[in-house]
Amino acid sequence: MTIRAIVGGAAAVVAFAIGSAAVAQAPASAEIGTAQSDEYGAYLVDGEGMALYLFTRDTQGTDGTAAVSACTGGCLQAWPRVTTTDMPTASGDADAALLGTIEVDGVMQVTYNGWPLYYYAMDMMPGDTTGQERGGVWFLLTPAGEQIGGEAAAAPAGGG
Repeated sequence: MTIRAIVGGAAAVVAFAIGSAAVAQAPASAEIGTAQSDEYGAYLVDGEGMALYLFTRDTQGTDGTAAVSACTGGCLQAWPRVTTTDMPTASGDADAALLGTIEVDGVMQVTYNGWPLYYYAMDMMPGDTTGQERGGVWFLLTPAGEQIGGEAAAAPAGGG
């Protein structure tokens, strides 16, 4: 499907893959795997190869404390949640022990190393990583569940 929009008097054509996980309904079991790039090394992707991101304004779930997603409203238009209806699975170098879920607005959002996971709506195909370091708060994750680039995020004390 192609969406055409008029932007500043010029026609902009945006390719939009219906099969992309960013727009598809939650799979029964989200698959979290890894991809490799020269620029970022190994990073997390979904089963279709789409890059996954953490949001440093979220609260990382640690030591029995649940993760908290801070991306709501308009944020979710640009950064859709990675969702599932069952426990996510790991492939490649992803670590199944780091996978989890939280319930947000009645849906199960996938977490990795306690971080809620998101897609970036402008990533159109596997290998796209255009959300990396966006706004200084969105980052790819390593297979160990750490952010790639920027200053390491720290979970706020007291969950807030």
